[in-house]
Amino acid sequence: MLLQLFLLFFLIGAVSFGGGYAMIPLIEREVTQRNWLTTSEFTDFVGLSGVAPGSIASNSATTVGYHIGGIYGALISSLAITLPSLIFILVMAKNYEKVKDHQLITSAFYGLRPIVTSLIIYAAINFALSNGVVAFDFSTKMVGMFIIFAVSFCSLLSLKLHPTIVIIMSGILGVFVFR
Repeated sequence: MLLQLFLLFFLIGAVSFGGGYAMIPLIEREVTQRNWLTTSEFTDFVGLSGVAPGSIASNSATTVGYHIGGIYGALISSLAITLPSLIFILVMAKNYEKVKDHQLITSAFYGLRPIVTSLIIYAAINFALSNGVVAFDFSTKMVGMFIIFAVSFCSLLSLKLHPTIVIIMSGILGVFVFR
């Protein structure tokens, strides 16, 4: 199992560009297809990972690894997801001056920007649909989730609150709304 965790998270780390949030849909798909976690469990882990310091993808890999393989699973998953980035950054740093103005390199990075945004939006919509945050009914639960979503979104966008504060605030609101 530890080898499977290493290979999976190394591969995800190697093919994911755009930061932690861009990795979340890939991690979700892989761990749910392997029946290691349900979508709901994974979403809970992502929420927990968002509160902790560090990259959300690394933290998510750590929590998934711990769930699957205990402390060794957490360590292996954390190492595996960060190792490709470490290797890539070391190679890029060593060769930065040679490639920084190369048209092919700059064009490729401009091409990656829209897909990163698309992956983040995809992850958000997928989470919302699979966890009942967005549903096509008007139950009390649905209204409560929408209110928490709206307050959270406005707090992030308009008030510029730190995501950790918004996550904690949403959990507290959840206690009152869904009790």
